[in-house]
Amino acid sequence: MTGVELPAVRELVDGEWDTPAVDLGVALEDPATGAHVSRAVATAPDRIERALSVAARATGSIGPDTLEAIADDLDARLGRISELDSYATGVPITQVAPLGVIVSGSFRLAAAQLRSGALRADVDGVRVHRLPLGPALCLTPWNAPAPMAAHKVANALAAGCPVILKVSELAPYSSVVLAEVIAEHVAPGMFQLVHGGAETGAQLAGDARIKAVSFTGGLAGGRAVAIASAPLLRPCQLELGGNNPLLVLPDADTDIAARMAAELLTTLNGQWCRALGRLILPAGRAPELLDAIGKRLSDLRIGAPLDPATEFGPLVHSRHLAAVRAAVSGREARSFGSVPADGNYFAPTLLADDLLDEVFGPVAGVRTYDSVDEAVAHANALPYGLEGYVCGADEDAAVTVAQRIRSGEVKVNGSSIMSLHLMTPRPAWGISGLGEEGTAETLRLFTGARVVGVEGRFALHTS
Repeated sequence: MTGVELPAVRELVDGEWDTPAVDLGVALEDPATGAHVSRAVATAPDRIERALSVAARATGSIGPDTLEAIADDLDARLGRISELDSYATGVPITQVAPLGVIVSGSFRLAAAQLRSGALRADVDGVRVHRLPLGPALCLTPWNAPAPMAAHKVANALAAGCPVILKVSELAPYSSVVLAEVIAEHVAPGMFQLVHGGAETGAQLAGDARIKAVSFTGGLAGGRAVAIASAPLLRPCQLELGGNNPLLVLPDADTDIAARMAAELLTTLNGQWCRALGRLILPAGRAPELLDAIGKRLSDLRIGAPLDPATEFGPLVHSRHLAAVRAAVSGREARSFGSVPADGNYFAPTLLADDLLDEVFGPVAGVRTYDSVDEAVAHANALPYGLEGYVCGADEDAAVTVAQRIRSGEVKVNGSSIMSLHLMTPRPAWGISGLGEEGTAETLRLFTGARVVGVEGRFALHTS
């Protein structure tokens, strides 16, 4: 028994609900116990072909009133969506529930952008329209299923694109609830939901009828999307992994540094692309800081994700647990806290040396420095560039250091899962991705500009 009423995993193609027909040979698990609860499934290739054909023919516009109506209906289901995401991913419900604001909020933000004229920007009488590119493919990961899907789908619909959403085979549940709401408000063909793994994604991404792709996931998947998109000269937005540094400056407050490190290591159980991967400490203060960080990690309440008292839960699946274990096998490391014997638990772990590749779990490498220049060089030494963190008592000095970090976003004295500002972009540098996500940026991805005017009405005068 799961303790949670799980919805049947269903696909939505051309307005018709059905059960995915392909068994992927992987058991879906209760992360807290490891028990098998169902099978991972995929939409059959012929159904994928039908979804593509329908999307290619679909037309229509989704106005702000419709987007706001979707948001209102989602508000009533956020408790259910959060419960399903917490169950599926192992992330504590106290962390998942606040992310519910992204689910309905994405549709409200998209509506607000339309009302503000985001798709029209005339210049001196020359008309500039942003028009839908055509069928859009949204590929989402398993670590924050509903918020990721809502952000991508809301913006694609606002742009006027027919949308095909493919969700991770490991966390399919909340997408069904999300799709039920959207389907009540948009015409068949403007939104479709399919399921599956890499093969399903490859069939979709490789099809020329898809005119824009928004992908969040791992480096291998992102490269596959880029390779499929390149011959088509098709825009794709890729948010991939991060092996993110936290640079603690010599003047940093011990408690703030320890809180940042512990939160960045364990938020979403370490299963997020902006998690801590590399802890960079001043050599003279390393023992003190590591003690403070270790105490915070040891004090975490570890348990089942749906228990409101839980602060740290299990990893999503036994196969992911095996991958995390393999990444630290044979390395000098220290783990903190006592985890249950059953389930997919992995205790927060600090390695005695640097971590060169993303683990996507509660694991970080540790290295020390003697000068700030050396610390910045350490932070910039790897090809990732998603997120960076700086901790320092002198905020102006810390911001100056942060400006030297080669990452899309760098937070000073902060460790929230949220972006620094609702309207700032979320860029990705290096192998962490391609393009920018964001409130405005994701909407723009799904559009192309058309410029129309009468020649001669605007003249450029030079002296």
